[in-house]
Amino acid sequence: MTKSDLVAVIAHKTGLEREEVSRVVEAFMETIKGSLLEGKHYELRGFGSFIVRERAAKVARNITKNESMLIPARRVPVFKPSKKFTELFDEYDKKK
Repeated sequence: MTKSDLVAVIAHKTGLEREEVSRVVEAFMETIKGSLLEGKHYELRGFGSFIVRERAAKVARNITKNESMLIPARRVPVFKPSKKFTELFDEYDKKK
């Protein structure tokens, strides 16, 4: 599903104009990204959490040149689904 698909579904379900829904979805995503860049996290109860994790520096190997290289530590955004969200998939899989 693309962002425009999401906007269309929400517009259909709420009866709001697509342009209005698009602005809300865009504002939501910008808010999440801004918070993650500041090191904060977002928790949407029953859905999941957007968090930032620290990846440690590590040594990798370039096999074509047969040399080692250092990959520096970095921060990465992560989505962690809530327990309720993952339980939905467990229930769905049991029904199959």
